[in-house]
Amino acid sequence: MTAKWNVEHDYHSSANTDALCVYHLELNLVVDFDLQQLSGIAKLQFTRKMSALSLVLDCRDLIIEGITDSHANQLPYQVSDVNAILGQKLVIDVGGNLDEVVIHYHTSTTAQGLQWLTPEQTLGKQLPYLFSQSQPINARSWIPLQDTPKARITFNATITAPHGLRAVMSAENIPDLPDNGVFEFCMNKPIPTHLLAIAVGELSFQATGPRSGIYTEPGMLAAATKEFEDTESMIQMAESILGPYAWGRFDMIVLPPSFPFGGMENPMLAFMTPTLIAGDKSLVSTVAHELAHSWTGNLVSNATWRDLWLNEGFTTYFTNRIVEAVYGKEQAELEWVIEYGRLQEEIQSTPLSSQTLPANVQDRDPNLAFNRFTYDKASMFVHELERRLGRAAFDRFLFQYVEHFSFSAITTETFIDYAKQTLLVEHHDKLTLAEINEWVYGQGLPQWFIAPISSSLDKVDLAVEAIVKGTPASELLVDEWRVHHWQYFLSQLPLFVNQATLLDLDDTFILTDSHNAEIACDWYRVAIRNHFDPVLPALKDYLCRIGRGKFVRPLFVELQIAGYQQELVDIYVKARPGYHPSLQVQLDNLLNL
Repeated sequence: MTAKWNVEHDYHSSANTDALCVYHLELNLVVDFDLQQLSGIAKLQFTRKMSALSLVLDCRDLIIEGITDSHANQLPYQVSDVNAILGQKLVIDVGGNLDEVVIHYHTSTTAQGLQWLTPEQTLGKQLPYLFSQSQPINARSWIPLQDTPKARITFNATITAPHGLRAVMSAENIPDLPDNGVFEFCMNKPIPTHLLAIAVGELSFQATGPRSGIYTEPGMLAAATKEFEDTESMIQMAESILGPYAWGRFDMIVLPPSFPFGGMENPMLAFMTPTLIAGDKSLVSTVAHELAHSWTGNLVSNATWRDLWLNEGFTTYFTNRIVEAVYGKEQAELEWVIEYGRLQEEIQSTPLSSQTLPANVQDRDPNLAFNRFTYDKASMFVHELERRLGRAAFDRFLFQYVEHFSFSAITTETFIDYAKQTLLVEHHDKLTLAEINEWVYGQGLPQWFIAPISSSLDKVDLAVEAIVKGTPASELLVDEWRVHHWQYFLSQLPLFVNQATLLDLDDTFILTDSHNAEIACDWYRVAIRNHFDPVLPALKDYLCRIGRGKFVRPLFVELQIAGYQQELVDIYVKARPGYHPSLQVQLDNLLNL
């Protein structure tokens, strides 16, 4: 821990939630694709915890037109810059008695939480498309609010969309299209503001089960529905350990390729990247991940972005449990080993001080908290808790933990205090506080950590050895390999591979033109490191077609390290307009362009 930081304080919000806390939001917005803006009103209801005369909200690049009380009386307000990361703060004079404000506003074209797509950028090529990405602190770019995980809100929304387009939100969605283009939404359970979400486009719906279904463009609906047909089995498995699913429905929307994440756990409407649709269900663990967030993340949330590991670590662990139950132990083991490999790679390139579970990003961009330590090191910690306690005992702890902290946000220190009262009392012979602290605050992995293994990868290790010895690629026995075997194979190749071997691998296995986004990305990284120039045209197409940060960021970094500076600039100039605004900002900073 760093002494100068107050671990209870959210350094990424200006909101005065300790004094006045917003608990309900009512939105009435009009979607205008010509102006690329949302316009209307946000009505905020708040409670008074302490004496205060001002309500302080977060915003970024919003145009505030006026603010009133519930009787239409104008209220004084001031917008002031905070910094480039946090945006602005909106201070409203609410006196000593008001408990509601009405804000008239519209968004700007620079809203980092919104991406507006032209018809040409969609699958159907006929109609425009809009989607949001609020996590971590971009809800403030399309709604003025207290944009902190600590401030949970319920909300109602009325969204007016152009004729022929459907609006959906992180709330209950009705598959029927209204005749007048006016959509009504209700989320009656309190959610963190980073889970506020909206999408508007030519969207069709198909059920995948009694309480799940897919929204996406018509041309993708059949493939997406088939790929994600096991959703109900996943829900039932998760419920068997973590308790009843609290959100009613678990629908998903498969977005255009510019969506910057694999998935986003927006309640009742998880956002998904189309790069998951591989045709063989090999990448559906992301569905399991977003589903698992319905408990660890959406019910029990991180209080600040420093505490993100509480969301992502438990969720990554539980994803593996769902995969094991639905798709078998071999696939779960493979994914765990791949996860460990990703962590090992990041350990090699990350300063020791940044290898703790808490992401100490208090004075930095909270996007930096999304790394392999908050996901995979945290998951390894949770796996170790299971190993120490035994699965049955750990499952009881997990159920009680979720039940105890449901609909609340907790810090790292809150979790440790809870562990002292539960795990370290009931299982004092199996686990110590010093060991928990070493996992949480220690750098890297504990010395006693036992890495995951899978006997299913023995054949891949033999294949790597054969390639190193010069065996032709055609002699490798790969017929029964899954995607994870290929990922492991590519990750285990030597840092330097000669051109003849790369050409042989590509000619034999058609890696450059792989339809699996994961395999293609891993292959391109190997190729770039070794200046295998035949991949460059396909790489350019890939980076211009896909906007998922997991793939895009490392590929541009590889190009930079390998000295492909002119190629990097040429590709980025062409690809950048198709990326989500939040990813554009990250890449501009990362690449110094």
